[in-house]
Amino acid sequence: MTHQTIAVLEPGYAAYDTERSVLTSHEVSIERVGADMATIPTLQALNPVALLVRERIVDAAVIDACPNLKVVVRYGVGVDNIDLDYARSRRIHVANVPDYGAEHEVSEHAVALYLAVQRRIVSRDTEVREGQWGIGQDAMIPSRKNAVLGLVGCGKIGLQAAGKFRALGFTQVLVFDPYLSAEAAQAAGVETVELDALFRTADVVSLHAPLTSETHHILNADRLSLMKPTSIVVNVSRGGLVDEAALAAALQERRIFGAGIDVFEREPVARENPLLSAPNTIVSDHAAWYSERSVAVLQSNAAHEIKRVLDGQAPKNWVNPW
Repeated sequence: MTHQTIAVLEPGYAAYDTERSVLTSHEVSIERVGADMATIPTLQALNPVALLVRERIVDAAVIDACPNLKVVVRYGVGVDNIDLDYARSRRIHVANVPDYGAEHEVSEHAVALYLAVQRRIVSRDTEVREGQWGIGQDAMIPSRKNAVLGLVGCGKIGLQAAGKFRALGFTQVLVFDPYLSAEAAQAAGVETVELDALFRTADVVSLHAPLTSETHHILNADRLSLMKPTSIVVNVSRGGLVDEAALAAALQERRIFGAGIDVFEREPVARENPLLSAPNTIVSDHAAWYSERSVAVLQSNAAHEIKRVLDGQAPKNWVNPW
């Protein structure tokens, strides 16, 4: 049996014992390529047959540095950081892991961001720790009775989010999703609308769409201008869905009430990103997907995709078929 190397383009996970347990039928070693390392020379030295990646870019230069590369697997759903066309031209399989069961975690995080923004939890915590009291009426908190939720994208995560927001008293769910059938919308109890109508009507807009050329900056200055001054934006999907400068300006000028942001166009987020200083904005570090359970399933499913390719099969979730 020939020894083969799998390279993990980090930042990744604390350990890779799960992947090793899946790949015991192959003589493989798993090598970490840290964010602080010279990626191309390191990959040339390792000459891996497989890449495991989260947010790191896998472009033509990375692919060309790996002459024996057979498969690239994205830990997660979005594959906009991988050059699918170039990988296809090299007959390199690209797979993702859409089914690691993080619908609960991501939708829960969306609701947590909403509640933190709505109730001003973070700023209240800071103010009380600084010795302030009786500050409840110093800043507006709008009522959300009979509120309207707007979902941009309504797959598994969007549907989970809809149920959780309904439990908080949201009485109407508007959806923009070109791939959601009328029958599926009716079964889920949601109403499909045009995008501008959604932004004009919704009290909370929660983004759950993949990043594509069509969805890039789907939330821009024009659509922000349609929103209510009491509205909230939540993004737990992909940073590129949002024109961050336009959103920060709307928040600074109090044209919308607040935002909960888990993902950014550039990650790790730059310290000068205007959203970090925008009022009533809660941020987290692309962590909506995370729980100990979801990590274990994600690592196992990703490793199984590599095993399929090394066994001479196509990946189960093959995203660049030829």
